[in-house]
Amino acid sequence: MPSAAERTRTLVQGTCSAVLFIPGLHEGRPPYQLMPDVRSVGPDGEVFLVFPSDSPAVRAATHAQDDELHAVLELTDVAPVSVPHRIRGRAWLSGWLTREPGRADAGRMTLRLEIGEACVDDLWGAESVEPEDFVAATPDPLVEHEAELLQHLHSAHGAEVRSLRALLGERTAAASAAGTAAVPVGLDRFGLRVRFTGVRCFDARFDFPEPVRNVSELRHAMHTLFDAAAR
Repeated sequence: MPSAAERTRTLVQGTCSAVLFIPGLHEGRPPYQLMPDVRSVGPDGEVFLVFPSDSPAVRAATHAQDDELHAVLELTDVAPVSVPHRIRGRAWLSGWLTREPGRADAGRMTLRLEIGEACVDDLWGAESVEPEDFVAATPDPLVEHEAELLQHLHSAHGAEVRSLRALLGERTAAASAAGTAAVPVGLDRFGLRVRFTGVRCFDARFDFPEPVRNVSELRHAMHTLFDAAAR
């Protein structure tokens, strides 16, 4: 299974939504919420966030003294297919926000979030992430294609996905009783997660024989799963 640091890194470098919270930006009010236009991760694990130059986040970082500006980046991961309980997970990265010198263009400014603490709460569970582990982690190789792949599996290979219930062993009867809906809800280099819905709702993981490194290897792994279910 992917580590908590890998899962967090995948969320940061994926397409899920992100909101930056800056406590105390307006005294006496709840933390100010801001959505960055672009985000990326630097070589030392810092997270770069691009905002319009007139954003309150840019103004706050400009006036901050000695890296005093504390901020929290919250990421929310929503399944790209229609399924009950669509939020798959959240991650929080807290640290210190500063302007990144020399990275301003076309009315936008890049801010740097130096990570002090991080945690993730997703379909794998809730875990904290050490900053050095976040730096060393790499995002899942399928992250850029996951949404498209899940949508394709759901729309074009629904029968094959439903057939995977044959691999559940003792849980097959429960899966059958749950109804006919089987929705692919998560995909990573280690396997496929399917949500069975109906009378009750539960997830099942179907692991690949070995981790995949790209979409080409994924196709072979998926055929292996479907062939096993057909037998």
